[in-house]
Amino acid sequence: MKTKTILFPLLLLFSLHPLTSVVCLDLMDEEIQRFQTLLKDQPVGVRIAFWAEKFMGVPYDVDPMGEYVSKAAVVADERVDCMYLVFRAVELALSQTPEDAVQIALDKRFHSKGILQEDRVANYEDRFEYGEDMIYSGKWGREVTSQFGKVLRLKGSRNLAFVDFLPSGELIQSMEKLKSGDLLFFVKAPESRVNREIVGHIGIVKVDQTVSLIHASGTKKKGGAVQKVLLKDYLQKMPFIGVKITRFE
Repeated sequence: MKTKTILFPLLLLFSLHPLTSVVCLDLMDEEIQRFQTLLKDQPVGVRIAFWAEKFMGVPYDVDPMGEYVSKAAVVADERVDCMYLVFRAVELALSQTPEDAVQIALDKRFHSKGILQEDRVANYEDRFEYGEDMIYSGKWGREVTSQFGKVLRLKGSRNLAFVDFLPSGELIQSMEKLKSGDLLFFVKAPESRVNREIVGHIGIVKVDQTVSLIHASGTKKKGGAVQKVLLKDYLQKMPFIGVKITRFE
């Protein structure tokens, strides 16, 4: 399967690769492979943050189901929502080739396993639609929420009686414990739930001189784009009450 993704301006900050600026390139399989080879000895979290940063500026996917679902595609990098951004960054980070990334996607995006028929996904009805299901599946890293402070318990939804989460203030006090590539699942208050969802947003941590959040910022109605923001600023202004955190190690 021939795939491509969109690159937007950023600096590559790895000692194994020269400091460069990449401007609006279409990244084909051969170039994806080159980056995967260069990054292969880096910690998995560093690789996840690296790939997330590649999507900086990519428009927000306003398709209600997700463009990748509507197209029955594995790769649909032209527009992304928060879940697809996390999917793709992790899949590229865990794989050694573009083709391998597709196979990882067929495992990780689904409760069971995705079925690919003639380059189209035949069973996206089995996909993860809720961020909390991603966490509890164990496919999206080990949950480390309790390592960051005192968790609170909140009324659950669907098949969950309750959910434990870290209040935003607790995370602000312990951000030094975060690592690049940590996944943040932002938890909604029960009264803010629309479709019985517990998790309302997902993003990826990048740690360098500061602690940043890389996320698809926008809505299905108004659009938006992938942004990198200071995590502390986001936590202070966000409409969520806290987070759950997973980590690949």
